[in-house]
Amino acid sequence: MEMASMSQTVIVGNLTDDPELRYTPNGAAVVKFRVAVNRRYKDQAGEWKDGETSYFTVNAWRTLAENVAESLTRGANVIVVGRLQQRSWETQEGDKRTVVEIEADEVGPSLRWATAQVTKATRGGPGEWAADTSAETAPQEVHAAT
Repeated sequence: MEMASMSQTVIVGNLTDDPELRYTPNGAAVVKFRVAVNRRYKDQAGEWKDGETSYFTVNAWRTLAENVAESLTRGANVIVVGRLQQRSWETQEGDKRTVVEIEADEVGPSLRWATAQVTKATRGGPGEWAADTSAETAPQEVHAAT
């Protein structure tokens, strides 16, 4: 990763809904999704308890956005690596609003309680990506005509 000098945030949790994929007027893909994160702990009696749940809005751009939208669905346990991004705006009523979101650099399924099959994406041309199916296609026998 090229982000060595920037502060990073890592969260592990469950998607609350399917990712929402959109495109900017310039054609850049952006996906938005929410991740619920809660902590489990043992109380003094040794019983497992669920702590409070925190919800994080995550944004991912370009190829990562398209891959997230294609690969992940509601309930998926995910790992997100990114950086905190604060946005502020003013409503039509004049109220000031601020939100802190995570701009994702990496997103993947957590394999703690699941398995996944990874298909590598390859570049097809300038700005184009396609699934690499070379490993999925079995070699075919070629017979000479007799």
